[in-house]
Amino acid sequence: MFLLMMIGSPIAVALGVATMTATTNISLTTMSTACLSGLDSFPLMAIPFFMLAGNLMKSGGISRRILDFADAVVGWVTGSVGMVTVVASMFFAALSGSSPATVTAIGGITIPEMKEEGYDPAYATAITAAAGTIGVIIPPSIPFVIYGVAAQCSISDLFLAGIIPGILIGVVLMIVNYVTAKKCGFGHTKKFHAGHLLRTLGDSIWALLVPVIILGGIYGGIFTPTESAVAAIIYSIFVGVFIYHELDLKSILEAFKETALINGQTTFLVGISMAFARFLTMSQVPGTLAKGILGISNPIAILLVINLFLLVVGCFIDNISSTVILTPILLPIVAGIGMSPIQFGIVMTVNLAIGFITPPYGCNLFFASAISNVSVVDIAKKILPMIGVMLIVLMALTFIPALSIGILDFL
Repeated sequence: MFLLMMIGSPIAVALGVATMTATTNISLTTMSTACLSGLDSFPLMAIPFFMLAGNLMKSGGISRRILDFADAVVGWVTGSVGMVTVVASMFFAALSGSSPATVTAIGGITIPEMKEEGYDPAYATAITAAAGTIGVIIPPSIPFVIYGVAAQCSISDLFLAGIIPGILIGVVLMIVNYVTAKKCGFGHTKKFHAGHLLRTLGDSIWALLVPVIILGGIYGGIFTPTESAVAAIIYSIFVGVFIYHELDLKSILEAFKETALINGQTTFLVGISMAFARFLTMSQVPGTLAKGILGISNPIAILLVINLFLLVVGCFIDNISSTVILTPILLPIVAGIGMSPIQFGIVMTVNLAIGFITPPYGCNLFFASAISNVSVVDIAKKILPMIGVMLIVLMALTFIPALSIGILDFL
């Protein structure tokens, strides 16, 4: 698999060929059935629906109004546009559930603006890529859907548990941005105007209601996470066409086309990953690995080893494949030392989200680089402090359960 990836083969193809090569004693019919049965899941239908909702929001003016509102809220703070980038990413994360979608929707506007205000281009791109990782942590989150299916646990609980970790990551990134902007003199600080904030709030209220509808509907028992994604699509079309008047038939069809292309790749990858996970299970790999790791007597050491392993995996394999393959392997291990499946889902997702901004796979780096025309190497140098603070949050989430599942106990 790694050999094929090194020569430029798509991850799904590399994974599929590796699975076929390894299944010499297992029927290919069994493996293909595992691929199809793994996709036969109602919760997985949420993925294309959330993708489509995000594309419709981007075309219908919702994402731009979220940026305007974020600017009114934190545009007066030192490093204002960097702050706006992080806050807007947190809001857009509550709409799209996708990290690359967050980077492209927000970065396409804020990176050029940061350049105009004197930000170092590599730093402007780095803060955008790092903020984009929040897209898979604050609910709704596509990786949470994947993990919920793989771990057979509540996706609604995962969504709820992801709120505080997502906010924590946003806060530490804003702290890094503030310190950097103060030190380097990036950006121009604006004055705070309450009137402007109220006007912007009025204009963006329809956009800000999207996460309320999605999460409120789920936790109010009105609809499931999958149904909430469909509700978000209908709401986005209504607001884009009849309220903001920026969504027409052409842009709606373009959003459907873009979603179909991306979902085709994602679905193929999930199916192959399911087959590979089935092969690992039939080969008793999870049990063997679990025995090896549980041979470590110290639970803290076990968690540190698992975190390090996930961070390394995130550098080379995408979030979806990693989640499908590794959840059946690692979940029994952490369960054996008392960690709940929900907390581990948060820890795993944050680990793999850091992989979005670490070479060589780091897809957020490539998306942001395409927007700014700054090399990935230059971006990687500037993003190191942001990775550092995210690792601190990761350790806190690993060893302080209340930061993730505490909200479930409270409610």
